[in-house]
Amino acid sequence: MTDPNLEQEFNTTISKLGDQFGGELDLQGVLFLIGVQELGKGKRKFSKDQKLEVMHVAICTLLMPYGYYEYSGNDEEGWPHFIATSKLPHLRPVQQGELMKEAIVEYFRRMDEPLN
Repeated sequence: MTDPNLEQEFNTTISKLGDQFGGELDLQGVLFLIGVQELGKGKRKFSKDQKLEVMHVAICTLLMPYGYYEYSGNDEEGWPHFIATSKLPHLRPVQQGELMKEAIVEYFRRMDEPLN
């Protein structure tokens, strides 16, 4: 069963992002935005394969705090790479969605924290 608090926090996050970027976003759109942010190359055109790689960067970044990935450095083109540190558990699609929503909410929560 979906956590109503998580669902509300996720919807609030999505709404704020939609307001900021001028449109309605879904989970895939948010993953793309996070990947572009983590890539750090600013606004640019991506090929279809690069878009998938951008989303992979986002997923690895989001799952790092859960111990599933570790950042291993950037390649010569500046793309971040990750090492799988723990096998992801087998999750039903609903559980996968909840994990990603939780990770997205936590990601933006960390982005809002003041630096010490």
